[in-house]
Amino acid sequence: MQWTAPETAADGQTVAREFVLNADGRAVPGVLFCPAGPAAARRPLVLFQHGGGSHKRGADVMDWVDLLVCRRGLCLAAIDGPVHGSRRPAGTALDDRAATRDRFLALWTTQHGHVDTMVADWRATVAALSREDAVDATRIVWVGQSMGTAYGLPLLAREPAVRAAAIGMWGLSYPNSERLAQDAQNVACPVLFQQKWDDELFDRQGQIALFERLAPQDKRLSVYPGGHTAVQGVQRRDVDLFVMEHLVKTG
Repeated sequence: MQWTAPETAADGQTVAREFVLNADGRAVPGVLFCPAGPAAARRPLVLFQHGGGSHKRGADVMDWVDLLVCRRGLCLAAIDGPVHGSRRPAGTALDDRAATRDRFLALWTTQHGHVDTMVADWRATVAALSREDAVDATRIVWVGQSMGTAYGLPLLAREPAVRAAAIGMWGLSYPNSERLAQDAQNVACPVLFQQKWDDELFDRQGQIALFERLAPQDKRLSVYPGGHTAVQGVQRRDVDLFVMEHLVKTG
């Protein structure tokens, strides 16, 4: 695992360290955000999967860094998706959200094997970060809606280190999503599943069907108005409360 030099944010509250690790011969680019300054103890870790149009340091990631790292004192790790950030095709723009999302959805609907590759990349990330002095490997949670559910459910079905997960905004009726039904049945940790009522990408019944397949007894379905937009407001607050509740439970 190779690390870059730490970068302290302009406000002095967070430190970011980018890394590249090896997973089955693939370079996996990621970043770990932690509160600045010494810690009295190891900190819980949030694994955050950015959205389909973003990347490991995209606006959605930084919104959660502000809440979960700056305000809650947690560490947060993100890795680039398969066609995102440092793994995007040559000649494409880093922050062209529409084009990036189109690339991701095209990959999702045409190439089945890449899901297991992303799971392996995340599992390698969990294993590597669990050895870091800053991280409390007994308190790890997953946060990721939409693309974070597409890759999160297969990860949750295989990774016992994750204690709880906030997911949603994906459904079984979307092309090539059938495997998620089986993955959902193999999830053991508590789950908060969030749905947007007028989501233009993932229909209501497909999202509800995916929620119903989830195996944990502790699973919650929360529905919010609006379309397939960024997690904000009450929806964001609910994730925050869920994450902190389960970090306390497992601490």
